[in-house]
Amino acid sequence: MTLLSRKADYALLILSYLHDRPGTARAVAEKFGLSRPFVANILKELCQQGFVASHRGVKGGYDLARQANTITLAELMETLEDGVRLAVCNPGTADHDACSIAGTCTLKGPITQVHNKLVEVLRGVTLAELFDARVEPTRPATLLGLTLMDSSGATAVKPSPA
Repeated sequence: MTLLSRKADYALLILSYLHDRPGTARAVAEKFGLSRPFVANILKELCQQGFVASHRGVKGGYDLARQANTITLAELMETLEDGVRLAVCNPGTADHDACSIAGTCTLKGPITQVHNKLVEVLRGVTLAELFDARVEPTRPATLLGLTLMDSSGATAVKPSPA
C-alpha cells in the first residue's frame, strides 16, 4: 500500500527543489531524471493550487508561492489526491458509501480512528520539516522523533536519542 501517489511524490521532489532556489521545469527534470513535460504538468497543477508561482520572461521559472513552513503534508496530499484516505469507507471520502459491507463491518469505527490519527500526523508535518530532514550521506536528520540515516545508499530509520 502506498500512501503517496506518484504525482504527490514527484510534487514533493519538485517543491523541495524550489525550496532551495527558483527553477525551471527543465532544471527540475534534469536534476531528478524526469521528463520535462511530466514536470511541467505537475508544476502547472502546483501553480493552479497555489503552491508554486510562475514567472515569465528570460529570467522566468517557478518558485514557492508560500513559505514551506506554512504548507502541511496533509494539505498537499488532500489537494493533489482529492483527500487522504486509509480505506474506502473513511468519512469525508467520495466513496464513503461504496463499500458493500459497510452496514455489517465491525472494523469501520477502528479504521476511521486510525485514519484520523494518520491525518493528524500528516497535518503536523510541514514541507519545511520534510525538506530540512532530507538525508545527506554525511549527516543524519531528524523528523517526528526519528533519526534518518543514510549509509552505503541505504536509508534506515532509527529512534532519536532522548
